[in-house]
Amino acid sequence: MAIQQQGSNRIYTRETDENGRSIIRVVGTNRDENRAFIYMARHFHALGLPVPELYDVSEDEMSYTQEDLGDTILFDHLDNTLYIERALRALAHVQVEGARDFDWSVCFPVPAMDERSIRWDLNYFKYCFLKGTKIEFSEPKLEDDFDRIVQVIMAQPADSFLYRDFQSRNVMIKDDQPYFIDFQGGRRGPTQYDVASFLWQAKANFAPALREQMIEAYLEELAVTGYGLRVTDWKAALPHFVLFRTLQVLGAYGYRGYFERKPHFLESIPLALKNMHEIFVNYPDLQTHYPYLYALSNDLLFLL
Repeated sequence: MAIQQQGSNRIYTRETDENGRSIIRVVGTNRDENRAFIYMARHFHALGLPVPELYDVSEDEMSYTQEDLGDTILFDHLDNTLYIERALRALAHVQVEGARDFDWSVCFPVPAMDERSIRWDLNYFKYCFLKGTKIEFSEPKLEDDFDRIVQVIMAQPADSFLYRDFQSRNVMIKDDQPYFIDFQGGRRGPTQYDVASFLWQAKANFAPALREQMIEAYLEELAVTGYGLRVTDWKAALPHFVLFRTLQVLGAYGYRGYFERKPHFLESIPLALKNMHEIFVNYPDLQTHYPYLYALSNDLLFLL
């Protein structure tokens, strides 16, 4: 039975193996991407981290089978604070423990969140979303703000596993516990990015008070892992990651919506734009740090 996917080109089917066990078969389109997932799944599972067990891998590495975690995704249970907290606490362990003895060379398409990959995401926003809106904008002023984003992000410690697409649709719930899927885009990077990705997911629409509560729970668990950080510095950088992730998401929504004409992504654009505007309202320091993006966030309100 085919399993519907919103933004992936991979094909997922639920099957029954020769032992009567329900499994998920995945057929990918890129061998290097498949290879990244296969390595990560084996590495994390061996460490006892909450990911599906990998079973068989085809000789050409274009398909594999994995544990069937069921059909319950966290996105459908965002009213369950306990599930949200458990997911964030588990994330801390994947980021820190998962990074130990990890072979970063297998990551796809790059081994780390470096300056070039940051600019890819910023250009994703510019070319796949902003230009698709037909709004007039100043490219030099936009690039000035992009330079500032790069500077802030590159200044953060980047020695953990960055999940890259950590959001509630990629968290399965089985026996009341979170399990993580679709981490094949992971790489070495800062811890703030995944927290921003999860807590500011446009369709999740978490209340600010809940976000603060979950950030504290996450930081508490991060300390349990032994990961050293200055909490004040970490928190000060977080809003910049929230903005950066929101721009990346708008780029993805623009590409999948404006160019591929997928309704789900077109419907999500107003939510992400509202998110972008509220980020500047809730974090006034960002208004002065990124004056042109702040102006754009106001100009783009006409799309709501």
